[in-house]
Amino acid sequence: MSTFSTTTTTTSLSPPFPTTYLHRTTTVSPSSLSLLPPKRNLSTTVHAFPPLADSDSATALAVVGGGSLAALAAALSLSDPEMRRRQQAVEVGGGDKEVVRDYFNGTGFQRWKKIYGDTDDVNKVQLDIRVGHAKTVENVIKMLGDDRPLNGVSVCDAGCGTGLLSVPLAKLGAIVSASDISAAMVAEAQAKAREEIQNGDSELVMPKFEVKDLESLDGKYDTVVCLDVLIHYPQDKADAMIAHLASLAEKRLVLSFAPKTWYYNLLKRIGELFPGPSKATRAYLHSEADVERALKKVGWKIRNRGLVTTQFYFSSLVEAVPA
Repeated sequence: MSTFSTTTTTTSLSPPFPTTYLHRTTTVSPSSLSLLPPKRNLSTTVHAFPPLADSDSATALAVVGGGSLAALAAALSLSDPEMRRRQQAVEVGGGDKEVVRDYFNGTGFQRWKKIYGDTDDVNKVQLDIRVGHAKTVENVIKMLGDDRPLNGVSVCDAGCGTGLLSVPLAKLGAIVSASDISAAMVAEAQAKAREEIQNGDSELVMPKFEVKDLESLDGKYDTVVCLDVLIHYPQDKADAMIAHLASLAEKRLVLSFAPKTWYYNLLKRIGELFPGPSKATRAYLHSEADVERALKKVGWKIRNRGLVTTQFYFSSLVEAVPA
């Protein structure tokens, strides 16, 4: 089984942000790669997982310096993120899915359109997350093109967002079906595709965009990709979604998710103390072992695995194939 290993590089951004990225290799890399926390000073570092960046408070996942571990533990014990989550669900009249749809059609769309875009009007955290997500997309494109050219290959981009993966894949000749739970995100992705594809090479096929949640997807595809979506759903729902996505894929399934380790779980828990003035969606971390278990249950196995990180972005990336 091939694995991913990590290599560290520094981008040309100013100030520079350390970016750890993945590449294919035949060396043995332990599956515990995603369990190893980066060596950071908990008293001075600020972190944000992909769906939690807060443009108003610079980050929604923070570690505050100057306090003792005892004080931190007391603060955590007094916080009640579940109450805030229940209030969100009541306000939109539903559960996780409805909260996600409402968020990414409103405040979340404006925030993530800016983060995923090319505007200079972003803070340090948002810029760093942009770099991290772009590295995930870059690795996926390289992964999908390793076996054979993408020309004519059918790809389902489940949770396409603003089209950062869909559009490049279509420009490489793939037949892309892209969907997102947010109508606003889909409209933005369509606009991007029209600008970069429809007005360009006439031989390229425009992606087919639809407003759909993961459970509603149907059809059969050579490859199914789902990036940074599972963080919005608890493990039982994530298991069902993984099973459904695998049923749509004929050759491979690519997933990225926020890793559940003691370190990242602590950062997430602390971040819930500082939700910021704008609501964000609830966030769920998933261990690689749980994801692998869900895949194995439906007859799939992980062929490649690794971790994409920047200073404020953490995402496990796995490629699965039929066992």
